[in-house]
Parts: sequence; structure tokens; C-alpha cells
Amino acid sequence: MRKLTERAIKALPRQNAEQIKAIVNDLVDGNKVLETVLSSLPAGIMVSDINHDLLFINTQARRFLKILGRDFLEKKIWKAVQDKDISRFIQLNLLSQERIDGEDFNIQVGNKVKILSISILPLVDRGTIKGSFISLEDVTEKRAESLRLRRAESLASLTTLAAGVAHEIKNPLGSISIHIQLMQKCLNSENEVCKAEFMDYLNVVNEEVDRLNQIVVNYLFAVRPMDTNPKCRCINGLIEELIDFIHFELEQDSIEIIKNLEEGLPELKLDDKLIKQAFLNIIKNAQASMSDKGGLLKISSYKVNDTVAVSITDSGPGIPDDIKDKIFEPYFTTKDSGSGLGLTLVYKIMKEHSVEIRLNSIVGKGTDFTFIFPIPQKGQKLIGWDGENNEF
Repeated sequence: MRKLTERAIKALPRQNAEQIKAIVNDLVDGNKVLETVLSSLPAGIMVSDINHDLLFINTQARRFLKILGRDFLEKKIWKAVQDKDISRFIQLNLLSQERIDGEDFNIQVGNKVKILSISILPLVDRGTIKGSFISLEDVTEKRAESLRLRRAESLASLTTLAAGVAHEIKNPLGSISIHIQLMQKCLNSENEVCKAEFMDYLNVVNEEVDRLNQIVVNYLFAVRPMDTNPKCRCINGLIEELIDFIHFELEQDSIEIIKNLEEGLPELKLDDKLIKQAFLNIIKNAQASMSDKGGLLKISSYKVNDTVAVSITDSGPGIPDDIKDKIFEPYFTTKDSGSGLGLTLVYKIMKEHSVEIRLNSIVGKGTDFTFIFPIPQKGQKLIGWDGENNEF
């Protein structure tokens, strides 16, 4: 369309009235096709110039925002919007030149409430910003599906957790039942020796009650939302503090620590206590896997695009392929005395921080856990967008 227009303009001086009329008709027809395509899109589109005056609005945007007539064209774009919250949102972000990727608003459409996602992007022509492009998408079904998936995931996790709890409480309840029967026998006996045995049985019952209480505490921890208090800090400082805390214990098991921390990493939003606990759980698992013969524990940090990665690598026996998908499940453990909640805690903490966990383990060679932390993003200004020479 652009090339056709440019050729037509160059040719105008050489054309007669009939030819100029034909060129204008072609341009009008082409513009109608373009407008028809844009108006047929399921997404709403609004375009403003550099002064924020409304240049174009398609049919879907009119439906979403209940805009009638063409009186608002070439006036401030936010004045065309009846919804006060959306109008204020558009005005504030256009005037502050912020780029917004998907902000949700509830709108009334007939007798239904829809979720409208609004994005504000720069309108770029050959590397120069000419205005703003606002897209509106009905994400009601997407959000509902996402909610359904989260609920299904929560239900599956709760089912697994409940099964684990049921398995865990069966042994202490059985032990309590047996020792209560023994205590009853002692009470029915006239033998003085039974009194000492009675106290032994009572102590066992008390221990098992404490064990049951701990199971309940662990269960509540696993199902309750986590209370985080994130603050900006460099991940390297946190890692250094953790190594200072644990290195003597590792050295006693002949485990050598290797640090490879990239300098100048950007600050991350972290809850110090929780992230240290997650890293410590990973290190403790590595230590347990290498405690017999010793080995190497390497901790690395480095920047990857808009993320910071932290890798904890050991030279232990590795994790078999058949249990890799189970290690984060509650109460799953390969240790005789393990609770099965260590890696569940790691997963929960990292999920609260929007951190991606990557596992790479080879039997006989070792295990690597890599945690991908998002770098907090500051608001992007429209005038600072360095896009390519795109055409609208």
C-alpha cells in the first residue's frame, strides 16, 4: 500500500485528470480494503498520532468501549472512551510515554462481564515514532481457562499431599495403638515391674504424638500461601553469606566448594530468608549424596538476557531418570530418614519468586539445579523504544 501511494504521488505531475481520478479511486479502494481487514479483526485497535489525537478505531474497539459515531476522531484518544478507569489508564500512560503489555479491565458487555486486556505500543514508521497503537483483546476465556488449570493443578497437588499425609500418619498411629494396648495390660497386671514398662510405653506414645504434630505442621506449611517479604539485593551477596555458613560442614565431608560468581549483576527482588533456605536445601541434598566419598560443589551466577541464573552443581551419583519428575512432589524421598518436603519447599519458594527451575542430572556424573531469576523491569518509555523500520 505504501509503495503504491508513493508511486502514485510521483506520477501525479505527468497524469491528466482522468488518470488522476483513477489513481485516487485505486487509493480509496485500497484504503477501504485495509480498513475492512482491521475492522474484521477479533481484537480492538485504536491509533493516535504523536499528539495523542485519535486517527483510527476499528469496529471491535467500538464494541468493547461503546464508542458511537465519528465525533471523536482527531480529538484526544482518551476522550473517546466512556469507561472512566480505562480512559484514565490510557491518558496517564500516553502522557507518561509508558509501554504497557497487557493490563486487565472488567467491562460490561450486555449482561455479562468481560475481561479486556489493553496494550499500549509505539507506532513506528522507519525508525521514528509517529504516535501510539492501542490493542484491546477479550481475554475472558483465556483467564477462565488459566484459572481452571490452576485449580486442577492445586487439586492434583492436594490429592498427592493428602495421600502422603495419610501414609505418614499410619505408622505413628499404629505404634500408638500397640503401645496403648501394652499400657492397658500393665494396668491390669499386679506386677510392680510393669510400672517401669508403663512409663517406657508412655514415652513412646508421647514421641509419636509429637511426630504426628510435626506431620500436621508440615502439611499446613505445604498448603498455606507463603508470606514473602522481597527486597532488592544482589544475589552474589546472599550466596557468599550462605557459603560462609555451610563451608565448614562441607569440608568435614571432604566436599570442595568452587565459586564462579559474575560481578556486576543487577539487583533482584528476593526474600533473603526463603531464598537462602531453598539454596541450603539443594546444598544439603548434594552434601548427602557425596558424603561417603566427598566431591565437588560448584555454585555459579551469571546474567542471561533479562534474567540472572544461579547454578548449584554437584559431582554426586545423579538422579535416575525414572524419579526426576517426582522429586518435587510432597513426601517423596529416597532417604531413610527424609521428610520428603525439602524439594517441595524449594519449588514453593521459587514459584513465589517467579523463578524457573531447570534440572540436569546424569547418573554417575552429578546433578545441576539452575534457577532463572527475572530481573525487575523499570517502566519502558515509548520514546526510548528502538524498534526496526516497521510499517503499520
